[in-house]
Amino acid sequence: MAVKFLDWYVKIAVFSALVGGSMELFMIKTGFYDKVTVLESEKRAWENSPEAQAVREALNPWRNRDEEAKKNS
Repeated sequence: MAVKFLDWYVKIAVFSALVGGSMELFMIKTGFYDKVTVLESEKRAWENSPEAQAVREALNPWRNRDEEAKKNS
């Protein structure tokens, strides 16, 4: 039964590979990966900053209580 639809699966696989390859080529040609790398490094740098820590603590004042409750149980 699977052999009956083998040509259909091959067509789908080839089409999917062509679409995926085209998307990758587009992202490489437009510099997408370079932009994402810069954005991710800036995001990580900000997340590790004292300002970000202060914002996290201000937004979740119960975090320390939650961590202590987990330790005690």
